Amino acid sequence: MISAPLTSVFVRDLCLFGYHGVLPEENRVGQRFIIDIEIRADLSGAIEGDDYLQAVCYGTLCDIAAEIVTGKPMGLIEALAGRIADEILARLDRVEVVLVTVHKPSAPVPYPVSETATIVTRHSIHDVAFSLGANLGEREVTLNAALDRLSMEEGLEITDVSSLYDSAPWGGIDQPAFVNLCAVGRTTLAPHALLRLCKALEGELGRIPGLRWGARAVDIDLLYYDDRSLSDRVLTVPHRHLFERAFVLEPLAEIAPERLIGGRRVADALAVLPRIRGDVIRRGPGQAASGNEGA
Repeated sequence: MISAPLTSVFVRDLCLFGYHGVLPEENRVGQRFIIDIEIRADLSGAIEGDDYLQAVCYGTLCDIAAEIVTGKPMGLIEALAGRIADEILARLDRVEVVLVTVHKPSAPVPYPVSETATIVTRHSIHDVAFSLGANLGEREVTLNAALDRLSMEEGLEITDVSSLYDSAPWGGIDQPAFVNLCAVGRTTLAPHALLRLCKALEGELGRIPGLRWGARAVDIDLLYYDDRSLSDRVLTVPHRHLFERAFVLEPLAEIAPERLIGGRRVADALAVLPRIRGDVIRRGPGQAASGNEGA
């Protein structure tokens, strides 16, 4: 499984004049700051097509740094570096990682040092959602364990979780009823890294490869990744069946009704979805399993 490689782009020793520092004379007289910038981005389109429009321009990186360094004074070079990094991520959506170093050659310290500096690293943060389901074993226990494991993964934060839903099997295969839920969050991980995480968790929690859409200990699907659309042999986002499944749209609409996916609002997609009475039933707080109800 190969995800798009990231390309590094550097700007070194950009010399700018600003009025940053905690001492009044630094704000009044000003001094030189030396800026280094490194970005990591998916520039495969620029490389393959020799296409400037899909590249990250060195001049733009310099412009952003100059705008901030020559702008409003700040007390700390840490804050200065952080502001530059944040602006680069905000303006350049191809950038996944940015490192900004601010050197302060004339720092007022009573020691013979060549310079002082700080390095700030920022990662692009992406909105994601997961659908989780189980119809074998202790279903609720397994789903809670999956949520706990997702929540502990470095680079992934789960921000909201839906109620539990009892749902009829989907796909035309005779099997026990499912328990489903959705979770939304934010991540610095790449889409294929999230897929690997989901598959690893399924294995840890007892899923055994078997009949497609058949019974399973747990199923964890990545539903969307920002507004990106991608498809290869192992991963498609948005999920190819998202708008066909009430057991996905019901819990997702509970926690993210206004979310746009492929130009469609989740609540609107649920409203027009053909339904069968009792296909998906939301549990109340503390409600026990409903067995095969709705199957």
